[in-house]
Amino acid sequence: MIRILALISCMAFPVLAEDVSVELVLLADASGSISPEEIRFQRQGYAEALTHPQVISAIQTSAYGRIAVTYVEWASAGEEDVVVPWSVIHDATSAAAFAEALPLPPRRAFGRNAIGSALLTGKRLIETNDHEGWRKVIDFSGDSANNFNGPPIETARAEVLASGITINGLPILCRFCDTPSRHPDLGRIYEERIIGGPGAFVVTAESEADLARAIRRKLVLEISGRRPDWKFAGR
Repeated sequence: MIRILALISCMAFPVLAEDVSVELVLLADASGSISPEEIRFQRQGYAEALTHPQVISAIQTSAYGRIAVTYVEWASAGEEDVVVPWSVIHDATSAAAFAEALPLPPRRAFGRNAIGSALLTGKRLIETNDHEGWRKVIDFSGDSANNFNGPPIETARAEVLASGITINGLPILCRFCDTPSRHPDLGRIYEERIIGGPGAFVVTAESEADLARAIRRKLVLEISGRRPDWKFAGR
């Protein structure tokens, strides 16, 4: 009888989602153009940014003083991999725990770019978690705007935006290269084809060396709900 009453109680009073300032999906490129070394470097860039005092301050002064974050690597359609599951970050200790978890899992996403599929994966992760964000954001990074398989970018983007989720972009113009970027207009392309929603913006990483700084700036803006004065991190 006690178990039955407990079950009825749970059904009558469902567990409420935890309020956070932002539900943030970090969608990081792991497609065929990204080497294992670059995967490690990219994860390290996010780890350094998430634990930076500026980011911690932005979290603690946000609406609820905490955010929910998950780190996902994307490649071909269906290859999206949750590297670090949803975690609540509210201080330096919780940020460090997330950062320490980032390098541990092996790479599990492979194949050619499927940006549309990645965006829809981000949407699903936001809609099925145990958090309720004041804002809901997909943070999409990559070094091209190609979409070789899966849903078209335009279709996926429209579906994500219709659900009330904002898409911000982090185009990386050059990865471990000494030559000019293969896609010098990638920031503009991201603006036109990928980002969208209230307050959406692009912050561009000019090179791998610039990646951690660009990520940090972007996270501060996303958490605080502000937009950059200029869309490119190098300006």
